[in-house]
Amino acid sequence: MAQEENTGVGSNEQEDLTTNTIDSLEIDLQNDLEEEPEEDTPDVDYSLLSKEDLVKALEGELAKVQHPEFKMSSFRQVETVVKEIRQIADQAKKEEREAALKVYIEETGAEEGFEFKSDEHLRQIDALSKEIRGFKQAFYQKQDKEKERNFTVKTELLQRLRQLLDEEEGRETDASGLKSSWEEFKKIQEEWKVAGNIASPHNGTLWATYNALIDRYFSNRHIYFELKELDRRRNAELKAELCQKVEELGKSLESRPMSREILAEANLIFEEYKHLGPAPKEEQEQLWQRFKLAMDVLYDAQRASYAEQKKSMKEHYEHKLAIYNEIAPFTAFQSSSIKEWNAKTKEIMAFQDQWVAHKGMMPRDEGKDLSKKFWGALKTFFNNKGEFFRQLEAKREVNLELKTKMCEEAEAILATGEDTPANTQKIIELQKKWKGVGQVPEKFKDSIYDRFKKTCDGYFENKRSKNKEVEKEFEENLAKKVDLIERIENAASSQDESTLNLLSAFKSEWSSIGFVPKKDMQATQKRYIAAINAYVSAIAQLSSKEKEQAVLESEVELVRDGENNRGLYRKETDIRRKVTQLENDIALWQNNIEFFAKSKTSDRLKAEFERKINAALEQLEDLKHQLTIIQEAI
Repeated sequence: MAQEENTGVGSNEQEDLTTNTIDSLEIDLQNDLEEEPEEDTPDVDYSLLSKEDLVKALEGELAKVQHPEFKMSSFRQVETVVKEIRQIADQAKKEEREAALKVYIEETGAEEGFEFKSDEHLRQIDALSKEIRGFKQAFYQKQDKEKERNFTVKTELLQRLRQLLDEEEGRETDASGLKSSWEEFKKIQEEWKVAGNIASPHNGTLWATYNALIDRYFSNRHIYFELKELDRRRNAELKAELCQKVEELGKSLESRPMSREILAEANLIFEEYKHLGPAPKEEQEQLWQRFKLAMDVLYDAQRASYAEQKKSMKEHYEHKLAIYNEIAPFTAFQSSSIKEWNAKTKEIMAFQDQWVAHKGMMPRDEGKDLSKKFWGALKTFFNNKGEFFRQLEAKREVNLELKTKMCEEAEAILATGEDTPANTQKIIELQKKWKGVGQVPEKFKDSIYDRFKKTCDGYFENKRSKNKEVEKEFEENLAKKVDLIERIENAASSQDESTLNLLSAFKSEWSSIGFVPKKDMQATQKRYIAAINAYVSAIAQLSSKEKEQAVLESEVELVRDGENNRGLYRKETDIRRKVTQLENDIALWQNNIEFFAKSKTSDRLKAEFERKINAALEQLEDLKHQLTIIQEAI
């Protein structure tokens, strides 16, 4: 490339070119560029993303390679992302296929005839990966074709230059002929400069031939020496302007940090400097030293910036390594207590918050390995936690079997049609035993309860139909409960008389009253709960949270006294749904915070997400407390 300095000069001047100096600068610039830190890919753990998010990530990479200004050097980053996502997708496909095959074998008893079709997201990942590979192949093929075309163009230019020389040497050329020849020669020079790169095996040969022809041409141009000198002076002016541009870039570092954009601009100026012809002999070396000194200022600043960057990256790595060492023991945690699991979850989420909050790049390979280890430790902990709850669910299956047997016993008693004291006692004992059995799987909770309740209600309904005096007692109980409700309602209208002690007295009196007729049970219970709500609201010394808890405890006491608890089951289901939604929202918000870059805008977004997370955690704590109260009753 340094030999391009020869264009536009004669053979005498060619000996004056500082070829070694130009080559030296090219080597220095190449070494500096090789020392530049590679562009870091975002610190993203794709194994934590959903399939839909993996598809979106690949669509983003596809949009990059489709961009008209996409550069070949960026393919490495895109290939890294595609490779990671493909590995995750392949693993997911393998696991889903194995799971499907297992189910198929369990159902059919053999593997023959099994067919597996991956889901839409995995197929999208395959299609996007192939499309990106296609763009890559087309990109390199286009470059190869461009180099072949450039080789053809430069070969034709050499042929034109030889023909021009042969014509000048084979005839007498007057002034007009020399001028015409000079214009054709300059045109060939410009077209040569515009022509791009060619395949490396031919590059040296073409350059050697080109420069030999240039030397041969100028050896015949003594008559145009004055024109060459004018061209040299113009080159000197242009090179001085380029020196000034690079010097101004160096001065700008006083008010702004060194960046890749500044270095790229300097390299473009250097390319322009190389393609200019030589300056007058007495100025050539002086201009070159001035230009090289200005470039050295930029590269010294770039090296210093990179050294500081490496120091900062090491500090970030050490800080995050300390966080990882704190959570590593969590991977071995085991417990049979839900509270202990929840407590450990809060601890590990706090360390995750510290990890996410600490922004900054780490050394590429070490940082990537540490990030994988950190998120892998988190994944192991939550897998262990999930296994614990899966075992807990297995216990609920056992409870379902127990309650199913109790339903069958009650149904057998009801089928006899006998309401003897012994049968009645058996039903009562089954009801007590029912309360002592733990929870069943969520999807069977209502159906198994309805089955048992329908059987027990049927038994006692038959008993009521045979015992009018019992029904009379139920009517009397109804009157007592209505009277108690009216007293509670009257007391609620007077805030001065509303106290917790009187509320306890009302509850005790209600518990002491027996059953009411079935047809009035639900309406009486609703009216009682409404009266208690009004009375609790009238107690001035209670906070809103304490009032809500007092009402919930009243509902729980109704269940303990044998009242209809279907509404409480539904309330438990609703609270569990809210808890799950809040936990998912908190996890999503916490993961989103990690990907924000450092900027004023992202800081505001981060603060907003943190506010949401804190509010959600407070609400989650209240819901879990309510759930505990309900579970103690059910």
